[in-house]
Amino acid sequence: MALIQFENRESVEVIWRSFELDPDSPSQHSVTLAELLARKYAASPQQAAAMIARVTDVATEVGLVYHLNHAHPGNTFDAHRLLHFAAMRQLDEQAMERIMHGYFCEGLAVGDRKALARLAPELDMQENEVLTMLESEDFYEEVRADEARARELNISGVPFFLIDGKTGISGAQPVAVFVEALQKAWANK
Repeated sequence: MALIQFENRESVEVIWRSFELDPDSPSQHSVTLAELLARKYAASPQQAAAMIARVTDVATEVGLVYHLNHAHPGNTFDAHRLLHFAAMRQLDEQAMERIMHGYFCEGLAVGDRKALARLAPELDMQENEVLTMLESEDFYEEVRADEARARELNISGVPFFLIDGKTGISGAQPVAVFVEALQKAWANK
């Protein structure tokens, strides 16, 4: 949304970087997102439901329709590898959008390699080539390098935005915060 409002948006390059909130997470959890949040934050089921409702409400404000009651949480390492694979073909933006929509809106099991590979035709790739890549160790180092860079920058959560390598914006912020940061970075270039 901020890029739409930024007059020099054609000059902005968005680079997606890998970051796992819980690198020790199993590829798939046997519990719901609400149960996982309740355990992680020592919260009641009602508090976990309220967390999910807040995220859903923020998404609604920007025109997204989340269905987190259908979410299948899991380790995102392979999804990040798929994003690096897609980036080789200049499909990283399309792949990011598809994976995020799948997880937040459709209940995509984000840690399931076969589920990720089934997205391939929508990304102008072959399902078997994506599955072969995911079953290899391809892009392992690229994901780990992104995560090491995040640690160097003291990034500990998502979303996190780094504008022009200098201005960091953490968390879900109003669109005006991003527009102002973009304008400031443009003026200082």
